Amino acid sequence: MQLHLLTWQEVEKYLTHSNGIIIPIGSTEQHGPTGLIGTDAICAEKIAQGVGENTGAIVAPTINVGMALHHTAFPGTISLRPTTLILYIQDYLTSLFKAGFKKFFFINGHGGNIATVKASFSQFYDHLDSMNFANSEQVKCKIANWFMGREVYQLAKKLYGDEEGSHATPSEVALTQFVYPDTIKSAPLDKSVATGHPIYGAKNFRECYPDGRMGSNPALATPEHGKQFYELAVKELTASYQDFISINN
Repeated sequence: MQLHLLTWQEVEKYLTHSNGIIIPIGSTEQHGPTGLIGTDAICAEKIAQGVGENTGAIVAPTINVGMALHHTAFPGTISLRPTTLILYIQDYLTSLFKAGFKKFFFINGHGGNIATVKASFSQFYDHLDSMNFANSEQVKCKIANWFMGREVYQLAKKLYGDEEGSHATPSEVALTQFVYPDTIKSAPLDKSVATGHPIYGAKNFRECYPDGRMGSNPALATPEHGKQFYELAVKELTASYQDFISINN
């Protein structure tokens, strides 16, 4: 169930038997010469919808602009500052909490979001406490990174080995190819791809990773691989969501 396709009466009825909600979060950023700029949001959204179908959970609108400041030297990237994203998430969750939701399960598609999202949870808990909201002690938040699931990671290693890399990876590109087979891109890729450089500012990132890839070979991606990643991620995160909402205290 997608929140934006429901009526308020349907949401009210849902809240009589569940206070959990799934929130996809990704990014709008460069993904190398063949990766879609919306890759991280596309992956998170598709997997979240699959988990929602398996569990009967409501899936909230995707947060598709994340913390991607280090990619902003590449055209098309849109980023929020960490402080902005923290406040955005606080307002987003506060609205849902006021409606009756108390367990917020984020399905994340972008590694650059992780630190900021975790920080936003701390600020959200403190905000609820400082405002003396009733039942705020029942609120729980969790971030689950689809690409870090055990079986997903093992499949990526099996299919791509060291050519999986860490950005513009064949696994995430494959998943977007599965979701949008009519938008598969092709471009010449240098066999020599940069890897191992620490991430600093945007200009430095582009100097170190001139085509946007980080040790990856997305030419290995196929829609068939993407289907496998989707099915494994949905299976793993379905179990994770069910464990999360079963927590009573």
